[in-house]
Amino acid sequence: MAVQKSTQPAPGKPAPDSTRRSEKSRRAIYDAALALVVEVGYPKTTIEGIAARAGVGKQTIYRWWSSKADVLMEAFLDLAEQSVEEAGPAPYTFPDTGDLAADVKGVLRATVDQMNDPRFDVPSRALAAEGVVNEQLGRELVAKLMQPSLDLYITRLRAAQDAGQVRPEIDPRIALELFISPLAQRWLQHTGPISHAYTDTLVDYAIHGLAPR
Repeated sequence: MAVQKSTQPAPGKPAPDSTRRSEKSRRAIYDAALALVVEVGYPKTTIEGIAARAGVGKQTIYRWWSSKADVLMEAFLDLAEQSVEEAGPAPYTFPDTGDLAADVKGVLRATVDQMNDPRFDVPSRALAAEGVVNEQLGRELVAKLMQPSLDLYITRLRAAQDAGQVRPEIDPRIALELFISPLAQRWLQHTGPISHAYTDTLVDYAIHGLAPR
């Protein structure tokens, strides 16, 4: 009978920390997925490629995610969370100072800074471009990445309606597009520079149209 190797740690030697090992693997998978989608594009990015790049087994990925889309979504969400943490200790919320224009300008300026960050810009462009031709991926991008932010805009605009700063018949879901859709178009199609001055102007134009008559 073959002698089996003991799975117990040697006396006086601490047991391996599986939590730390898992987190290290997860981080490597995030980095690999984001790097590959930039280098080869979404269609050519595969679970096998991500696993090889991350130095983990394919089954490790499938144990945590069901598809490459799920991996990329989570990696991108993690990247966004890192960006928020670097911006300050407070969690990302939509400010409500009572000044709607100032609050929206502040949020859009932070968005511009993120868009101009190469860590965010390159992989997000790859995912956004694929989302245009891949309807399922596009819907997942909206649901998982965009909708939480859109909901914050809606909540802030409704508060402005309650305060009498926005006409009550305005649909907040449509109104928020006055701020973000022109910015997204410039970013995706390179139709103009992305700057704080640009988004400040967007807000001034939009707020003027939303104000009570």
